[in-house]
Amino acid sequence: MGDVVPFGVAVALVALAAVLAVLSNRLSARVRVPAPAFFLIAAAVASDVFPSLRGLPIKVDQRLVTIALVVILFDGGMHIGWSRFRAAAGAVVWIGVAGTAVTAAGMAVLAHVLFGFGWRSALLLGTALAPTDPAVVFSVLGRREITGRTGTIVEGESGANDPVAIALMVSLLGATGGGVHALAAGMGEFVLQIALGAALGAIGGYLLLLLMRRVPLPNAALYPVQTVAFACLIYGGATVAHGSGFLAVFLAGIVVGDARAPYKREIEHFAAGLASVAEIVVFTVLGLTVSLEHVVHDGELWTGVAMAALLILVVRPVLVGLVLAPIRLRRGERAFVLWAGLKGAVPIVLGTFVLTGGVSDATRIYGVIFVVVLISVVVQGGLVPSVARLLKVPMRVVEPEPWALGMRFRDEPEGLRRYFVAPGSPADGCSISGLDVGETAWISMVSRDGRLVQLRGKTLLRAGDEVLLLADPGVDIQREFRAPG
Repeated sequence: MGDVVPFGVAVALVALAAVLAVLSNRLSARVRVPAPAFFLIAAAVASDVFPSLRGLPIKVDQRLVTIALVVILFDGGMHIGWSRFRAAAGAVVWIGVAGTAVTAAGMAVLAHVLFGFGWRSALLLGTALAPTDPAVVFSVLGRREITGRTGTIVEGESGANDPVAIALMVSLLGATGGGVHALAAGMGEFVLQIALGAALGAIGGYLLLLLMRRVPLPNAALYPVQTVAFACLIYGGATVAHGSGFLAVFLAGIVVGDARAPYKREIEHFAAGLASVAEIVVFTVLGLTVSLEHVVHDGELWTGVAMAALLILVVRPVLVGLVLAPIRLRRGERAFVLWAGLKGAVPIVLGTFVLTGGVSDATRIYGVIFVVVLISVVVQGGLVPSVARLLKVPMRVVEPEPWALGMRFRDEPEGLRRYFVAPGSPADGCSISGLDVGETAWISMVSRDGRLVQLRGKTLLRAGDEVLLLADPGVDIQREFRAPG
């Protein structure tokens, strides 16, 4: 019985920390500082005050964070979906791969020339600082959502560059020896990981859809569990096959994203909730691995501040700006994409790879990464809403809608579609009777500002309206609700 009380205290403290982490999202919306910053700083301070919190081996931390990232990337892929990804696939893949490469190279050169890192350490540091994190951007935007190609590129860039950076880091750490031959071997391994990850992710996503549609389960609550478990299976299978498990799980999420499947809304809500928990776990666990005292006293603080300034003000605007040049975007949208390349959990995860990889400057690299991420999240992230307004980036306000209205069907309903009216689309300002949706389509429901709209033929649709309609499966209606261009 004596062991029960300490265990109860531990459970209560962990639960209290989780509740405070959830509530910090509300504080984040008020002070315009991304919630992950609170998790990271609080955990780092706690680890200095209570050193015993750093008792977990770094390998265990790495495993916990890896599982959390699998959930986050799968949910991110589902949020994008195939139709959105297809509309900006070229831009997403190009900036995800080329943007990662030029950022890693640029930061490596600066780390070597200005801060005295050896070439191998500099390249590892540059690779760790290359990936971006859209979850941090969305956290600080609160109820506002970036629409159109800009939003897809911001989300898709991170989903693409996270697996690319991880595969590049693993390849560089696995390359033995030095010189051109070792680098060539690492690049060959990198290409293999990306190719296998992409192929297995697409196949795995398709198999998951078949499983969801063809194998009925006795309980609705089992569908979300099955989906997340299969996502982890895709990651594990791709990793065992020496492919990029993170890229595989992200692409699987895209394939499943906007496809029709039983209990899809419940699956989306479950994955989003699990991803929120995973985000808390990632930043908290990573914060516990850092000693703020060492970061300050060992000179890593000022190196990190300088590297953050160079990354935000020089490397990303110039080098990634050149990569972004062929992509069709307005000047303001282009500038926002370059500003919104916030750093998040993945750079610190890559730092743990360096810690366990036998690199001579590992501790220094890890401290610098932590400082760069912290500055990016707090300073750069805090300015995201102001930058979005200044650059007139298209956004819509997503109000919370806690009440649901719907019907359940035994079989899949044919032709049921759901669209949002984009600003400037043919449907924006058009009456229901004036929509070019053919004779067989029927608009059954319109939601505006969280309330149902009474439907008549002369009812005017507005930007932001959510429209539910029935139409023949082969009819293309999406053009009426899509923004021009």
